[in-house]
Amino acid sequence: MAVPMFISIPNRRARAPVRWATPMLFALLWLAYLWASTRPDNEQLALLLDWGALYGEPVGTSGVLANWLDIGPWLRLFTALFLHADWAHLLGNLVFLLIFGLPAERLMGAWRLLVLFLMGGALANLAAVFAIGAPDRLIIGASGAVSALMGAYLALFPNARLGVVVPLGLFLEFVRAPASLLIGVWALLQVVFAYIGPAFGAVAWSAHVAGFLFGIAFALVSRHAIGQRLRRLKGY
Repeated sequence: MAVPMFISIPNRRARAPVRWATPMLFALLWLAYLWASTRPDNEQLALLLDWGALYGEPVGTSGVLANWLDIGPWLRLFTALFLHADWAHLLGNLVFLLIFGLPAERLMGAWRLLVLFLMGGALANLAAVFAIGAPDRLIIGASGAVSALMGAYLALFPNARLGVVVPLGLFLEFVRAPASLLIGVWALLQVVFAYIGPAFGAVAWSAHVAGFLFGIAFALVSRHAIGQRLRRLKGY
């Protein structure tokens, strides 16, 4: 089955300050994985259990009601973003982080993008915790945060077009398609996979959906502030 790959086609007509938030997140995700992967197997498991988001203790139903003032469980919703199960899990998030994070950061600014990534990712993890509802189910990865970036990208660039490289046998076909169409198909698949699919139960699809919706809402609420920022940067 041919799997399409997205390529961002940036608009270079407007200049902006150096984008550092997306590269920094890229480096942190990569370094965190390298560091964790060099630990012995028993230490890796302990690391995931200590810093990943779990239904049972960190923010489960009973955890929220009984320990909602404890900062530790809520902190894990953020630290879980920097833990990944394997290199393939990490690579997918890194690719989409660059594709959608860099143009979004150019428009909204570095600090606002960091807030979007962290808050969107934490909210996505929390949604997955309640949606899965299974004791001791580990939730890790930056997929929810990257989904938030994709949602923001769609809201900020509704008329953008993405290049799609479709492998057809021994050849690669490059076509342009509206970003809204491609991301819309992706979002629909997340809803479908939340209930059925080859990876049902192994992937927190609900985190993807929650992160994506948060990203759209964040961009729409921030439109006025983003507009003011762009007007200040007209001299660049």
